[in-house]
Amino acid sequence: MNLTTLLAFALAAAVAIAIPGPTVLLALANGARYGVRRATFGMLGAVASDVVLVVAVGVGLGALLAASEIAFSIVKWVGVAYLIFLGVRMLMARGSLLHADPAADPHGTRRALFLKSFLVAVTNPKGYLFVGALLPQFIVAGHPPLAQFIVIGLIFCSLDFVIMLAYALLGSQAIRLLKQRGAVWIERTCGAVLLGLAAWLAASRRAPA
Repeated sequence: MNLTTLLAFALAAAVAIAIPGPTVLLALANGARYGVRRATFGMLGAVASDVVLVVAVGVGLGALLAASEIAFSIVKWVGVAYLIFLGVRMLMARGSLLHADPAADPHGTRRALFLKSFLVAVTNPKGYLFVGALLPQFIVAGHPPLAQFIVIGLIFCSLDFVIMLAYALLGSQAIRLLKQRGAVWIERTCGAVLLGLAAWLAASRRAPA
């Protein structure tokens, strides 16, 4: 694996990650509600899910989801249910977004933020299929695959964290400009998009083998 291959992978991964999805929307909302420092725990949850995805692809789970309609459906509907749960809760924001006190918010603890982002990503079968389709394209035949998976996995996780950090910073800066009413709409907009993503995931089908 040479530098050109790594740069090509980094570019492809960065473009894919930057497109707003559930975890970056959570980073945006968490940054607005709790600030960048506390939102970091949600980002770490998403990165932990990246590790699960990369390992799963390495051991063949991505191929299993691509081949098995039952396995794909189980993971898909768990993901749909959780996205709906988060989306509805965000839509019900009532003005507590600005200057939220994590100590008084059971959903704002470090553990809760970590688990929320982790579960959103790890229950999305499209994530496994995407990583399963992307990563193997950059594995060079004839070289130890484990070492290559570790390198590109680290790149993928690092890019995901940096891009989520940018979204969290955007949310934290927007809160200063939009104040109370606009801040509430940040979370409500994120909630609506999460519901849209849940609908998209519910309508998605496993690609024919």
